[in-house]
Amino acid sequence: MEKWTKEALNNKIWQAADILRGSIDSADYKNYILGLMFLKRLSDVFEEEARKIEQETGDKELAWNDPDEHQFFVPERARWESIRKVTAQIGDNLNKACSALEDQNPMMEGVLNSIDFNSDRLGDVKQRDGTLLQLVQHFSAIPLKNSDLENPDVLGDVYEYLIEKFADDAGKKGGEFYTPRMVVKLLVAILDPKEGMRVADPTAGSGGMLIEAGAHVKRNGGNPKNLSLFGQEKNIGTWGISKMNMLLHGLPDADIRKGDVIREPKLLIDGQLMLFDRVIANPPFSLDKWGYEVAESDGYGRFHYGVPPKTKGDFAFVEHMIATLNQEGKMGVVVPHGVLFRGGAEGRIREGICKEDIIEAVIGLPAQLFYGTGIPAAILIINKNKPRERRGSILFIDGSQDYLEGKKQNKLRPEDIEKIVAAYNGYKDVPKYCRVVPLSEIEENDYNLNISRYVDTAPEEEQIDVAEALMELKALEARRREIESQMDGYLKELGYGA
Repeated sequence: MEKWTKEALNNKIWQAADILRGSIDSADYKNYILGLMFLKRLSDVFEEEARKIEQETGDKELAWNDPDEHQFFVPERARWESIRKVTAQIGDNLNKACSALEDQNPMMEGVLNSIDFNSDRLGDVKQRDGTLLQLVQHFSAIPLKNSDLENPDVLGDVYEYLIEKFADDAGKKGGEFYTPRMVVKLLVAILDPKEGMRVADPTAGSGGMLIEAGAHVKRNGGNPKNLSLFGQEKNIGTWGISKMNMLLHGLPDADIRKGDVIREPKLLIDGQLMLFDRVIANPPFSLDKWGYEVAESDGYGRFHYGVPPKTKGDFAFVEHMIATLNQEGKMGVVVPHGVLFRGGAEGRIREGICKEDIIEAVIGLPAQLFYGTGIPAAILIINKNKPRERRGSILFIDGSQDYLEGKKQNKLRPEDIEKIVAAYNGYKDVPKYCRVVPLSEIEENDYNLNISRYVDTAPEEEQIDVAEALMELKALEARRREIESQMDGYLKELGYGA
């Protein structure tokens, strides 16, 4: 039997969106499709394992009913064969199937229950049953056992592809749960996580940054399972997606917590913030109502540089991330350009961070990269353990001109990422692209970190040789007199002369 390729699965599963498109908001239907795909995958793998155990042992009871024989035990009512037989009250039945699955697998607690298949968003009972029946039938035609796939790892790639497609479909709302993959690759390449490290994303979204950290370790010959991954996500539905994403990528030990990271950080040890080797995030830009009311009395010591303004939470996330770095830790965070130059409370915070000499690089990105905003963003790289030769300076990189132009969004290309990473690793001046700036110069500029202030990308003005230009002008004037003389001669011959 021909095995499913990644491309074939991408196309087939994405067709499920056509069943929901038009009847439900595109930012919402991702949960139902991703949830059903996850449910079908677990059921198919369980069935595959059970048949193998039964064949090897001859013990049907052991194979199908002993949880100890399976990584994920799927109870009978959550098995796809049971789900596809139901033709009425399908939403209620799916909710109960998800609850039964979670009861048997504590590591999945809350993951599928974050999706309400019985929601009025899918219409009244009749409409809901009709829609869900179509979805169940659609997934029934997609076998997801390991033996059906070109490569068992392909499901993780398909899941990531779907999340990107949903973000593209959702437009502005897509930015709430998805960071473009090439931006993620850039951040992870710069931070270069290694085996044995603790890596955290305090605004985890769908988990792409943590998954890329694991992929980076694997590409460099390490074991991603020896990387400790942590995260926190405020949106419950998005948190569920990130947990499913981890499981499908073979990272079941990733610890993603639910909650508002500013108001209630959950990654704690003995009541204190957990510390990490790498922290990576794309927080919401200039968030209003970010938690100012708790920051002034923060019990975790996160805001010693100052409390950000009430209506712009950018530095709240930056300060939280700095507070969670260990003494050798490094972080990368996506920020709007205003963070680099705005005054007031933000100016004082920026000054404090600069004076501590932990900012290693400021990287400008092209406009129109992110879902939800067309404004160009920047990346701050902060290193608690800057190499001796980099101390007392900050590297400014202007990567804003290198990208692939798209209709709705621009994209970073592999060569654009390589250029930025090479500049960061090289940490030296490259004309019109990057410059190492001493902190003394930055202090003279009142700690303004606007990239254009330090990297001149204006085209060189052509040098003019005045003497040569005068000679050319005189030659042209002589030629003009010669032509005028010829013209006068012609006019006389025609009888128009004086």
